[in-house]
Amino acid sequence: VQLQASGGGLVQVGGSLRLSCAASGRTDTNLVMGWFRQAPGKEREFVAAISWRGGHTIYADSAKGRFTITGDTAKDTAYLQMASLKPEDTAVYSCAARYGSMSVSRFGKYYGYWGQGTLVTVSS
Repeated sequence: VQLQASGGGLVQVGGSLRLSCAASGRTDTNLVMGWFRQAPGKEREFVAAISWRGGHTIYADSAKGRFTITGDTAKDTAYLQMASLKPEDTAVYSCAARYGSMSVSRFGKYYGYWGQGTLVTVSS
C-alpha cells in the first residue's frame, strides 16, 4: 500500500489550500482515511478522518468549520479542503489509511499505513 500526499505549499493568512492523498496497492471498501499534522517542535495531532463506507467524518476542534474532508471512492483519494488558514496551521500534513474498518478514529495507532507528508506554511 502506498499513500501519496500532495497539495501543500505557502499561503497567506486567510487563504485556502486543498490537500490530496491517493491510496494504491489495495482495494477495500472498508477503509478509513485520516489527516494528521505535525508542527515544528510539537507532537503529531489529528486533523480529520472519513470512512469510505457511509462517509462518516470527524474533525479536530481546530479544524471544525474551516476544514472539510472528502473522499473519492472511485479514485481511492481523500481530500482535505482547508480555508481561513492561520499561522498555527503551519505543519507537515500526513495522510493515513485504516483498512478493514468503517470506524473513523482520531488516534494514529489505528492507522496502518502512512504517507510521506506535505508541508503547509501559512504566512502572516
